[in-house]
Amino acid sequence: MATTTISSKFQVVIPKEVRDKLHLTPSQRLQVVEKGGVITLVPELPLVSLKGALKGMSTTDVREKKGRS
Repeated sequence: MATTTISSKFQVVIPKEVRDKLHLTPSQRLQVVEKGGVITLVPELPLVSLKGALKGMSTTDVREKKGRS
């Protein structure tokens, strides 16, 4: 397990092994999520990386605008 330290400016360094494994890049944005005293950093993905993610999804049982209330 990798560890890091909070600097006097409240900055943290993500260890190289984690950066490499997750293919993180400089200036990449991370979402900071706190829940139950645990801090999680979640990399933001560019929308273009999601292209085709729903390919082949079934469109049955999808409501049209006329069925919304």
